[in-house]
Amino acid sequence: MKDFNNKVAVITGAASGIGRALAARCVAEGMAVVLADIEEAALRETERALAQNGGRVAAFVTDVSKADQVAQLARRALERFGAVHLLFNNAGVAAGMSLWGSPLEDWEWVVNVNLWGVIHGMRTFVPIMLEQKEECHIVNTSSVAGLTSAAFNGIYGMSKHAVVCMSETLYKELGVFGKHIGVSVLCPGFVRTRLMDSSRNRPVALQVEPRPLSKEAEAGRQWVRDQVENGMPPNDVADQVFAAMREGRFYVVTHPDMRPLIRRRAEDVIAERNPQY
Repeated sequence: MKDFNNKVAVITGAASGIGRALAARCVAEGMAVVLADIEEAALRETERALAQNGGRVAAFVTDVSKADQVAQLARRALERFGAVHLLFNNAGVAAGMSLWGSPLEDWEWVVNVNLWGVIHGMRTFVPIMLEQKEECHIVNTSSVAGLTSAAFNGIYGMSKHAVVCMSETLYKELGVFGKHIGVSVLCPGFVRTRLMDSSRNRPVALQVEPRPLSKEAEAGRQWVRDQVENGMPPNDVADQVFAAMREGRFYVVTHPDMRPLIRRRAEDVIAERNPQY
């Protein structure tokens, strides 16, 4: 897709971070934008800011872990703007430490949002795009964590690996049944977002008491937080996403310094070497 003017985009996780940057870029490209997020106050503020800049926007509080809410989002998008040309399955959260020490609630929450959110998005919007028979594009937000692995990041990484696999499969299936629909998978490194504070939107039923961490684990978590706070600006990520869509490129690896890690893992698999710490 090269021309975005007067197209319609649906963005989940649109109230902050990468989602908000994508929304601003969509408005700048002349698109109508449907904003979806579970954080209502931030969602309304984003809607106001984009509308003040001349954007045609509509915002709907949406829990992407719920199939009926994603279906309702699609109905509202069609009622408001008549079509959907771009879908950004972008909502995401992070939780957990060791695979055995993380409570089940951490697993459920991350899988519900990061994995089921993308599943619901694809199952809901792909049929709409197939029926439209207009040029469309889907971008699923994964992570470099979906192309590598790291200790104490297993729950998040597992969910993001699944997003990469689903996206590759979707690309291949649409190559047979819907060549007018492009697919990309976004795999950023550290980006200046509120991912480390995603617990602010954690459902009450899946909340747990804070767990004491070892000195090493606490230091590791602080290191990650520092990397995120000093990470790539979300607007730079949005620029790369739009460049990839214009080029028809599937993989969007935003951080060149992460490519050696991806290469090392791939070479380990091919050579049947044990994973490196």
